[in-house]
Amino acid sequence: MIGYKSIMTALLAILAVAPSAPAPQQNLNAQKNIEEIFNTKTNSLASQISGIGLVVTPEPLDDVSTQKVFNSISGKSTSCNCVPYYMCDPSTNSVTEDGSFDGFGVIDIRFNADDPVCPASVDVCCADNKTRNVTLNPTPLNQRPNQPRGCGVRNTGGLDFALSGVTQNEAGFGEFPWTVALLHFGNLSYFCAGSLIHQRVVLTAVHCVEAHGPGTFIVRAGEWDTQTTKERLPYQERTVQTVIKHPQYKSRNIANDFALIVLSERVVLDDHINVICLPQQEAIPEPSTTCFSTGWGKDVFGSFGKYSVIMKRVPLPIVAFNTCQSRLKSTRLGPKFTLDRSFICAGGQRGIDTCQGDGGAPLACPIGITSENRYQQSGIVAWGIGCNDEVPAAYANTALARDWIDQQMIANGFGTDAYTA
Repeated sequence: MIGYKSIMTALLAILAVAPSAPAPQQNLNAQKNIEEIFNTKTNSLASQISGIGLVVTPEPLDDVSTQKVFNSISGKSTSCNCVPYYMCDPSTNSVTEDGSFDGFGVIDIRFNADDPVCPASVDVCCADNKTRNVTLNPTPLNQRPNQPRGCGVRNTGGLDFALSGVTQNEAGFGEFPWTVALLHFGNLSYFCAGSLIHQRVVLTAVHCVEAHGPGTFIVRAGEWDTQTTKERLPYQERTVQTVIKHPQYKSRNIANDFALIVLSERVVLDDHINVICLPQQEAIPEPSTTCFSTGWGKDVFGSFGKYSVIMKRVPLPIVAFNTCQSRLKSTRLGPKFTLDRSFICAGGQRGIDTCQGDGGAPLACPIGITSENRYQQSGIVAWGIGCNDEVPAAYANTALARDWIDQQMIANGFGTDAYTA
């Protein structure tokens, strides 16, 4: 997966601007184009068993066992203990000091890397004299000097460890702490993403939740690798109390694709879970600004694509509105296509794109001084033409909904300080 863009059936009528033709034939042609461009004939079974839904049942730390003299995937044996990284002393001495370290070095996520290799992404090959039977915790971020506080702080490179072997824009653990996953309640299969803007409120796209009632899905914050539960800091799941949809949302072209999910309980903020800042009304980033979209969407468009295991971060340049509209007109949408003003565009570089499966995911852009690594959410993944093509994707323009979001937050007794930089 290079990225992830959800293409939803709500785009069906967007082709109503097609040249005039006899009504029956026009409808048939439009429907054919819709199915080809937006992949509206989805395989519901495949979507239910893919991606994050395969995550295993959490293991208590006391039950995490070591694997002595394990066999790596290349068939060679080596003498070490295969343990989660936080149970291997990162210090140069055999005895851990006072725990005032800030990380565990580098972990290689290439599953065919040089020996020794452990089975899970968070496991390391640890020598006997460095293996511990307790969790080693780096100094919490809020106890470190000069650590930025508040919304939108990106943990650049990730928490705990640096990644090597990154080939598909994998994000570091806890690097974008506002990104959450939306999961079907019954089987925990992944269907969309969102962003935490308050301990009880998630921002996402209407097209993600319009067919899902509050009791049909849950929100998971703090997820990273969907195939393991061994991360040092665990994810948190919350049920949904209510969903608030923008009153001017239009299903025919996904205009005003803004929705708020109110959680039944607060999410507890931690190093790997935090809220993102929101832009002021009408505050649109300059063209060419490099922003990041994050989530677990597919690598290829359509039923053949596979959902990601580890969260991805896709760098995307902002594209000017008129430029974006012109590029879209050059596609099968045709020269009469008009892009709704509620969208902002980003991307347009071949091989680097958002893709199917992560509608509702945040598009986060840098703000403030560089040293703070602070971001605000300028867009919400909405739709696009295929994946990884030289055509920008359309994102719901969050800056146009800031006033509406504020009104809903105040009306529900939450306030706006959490996401105000």
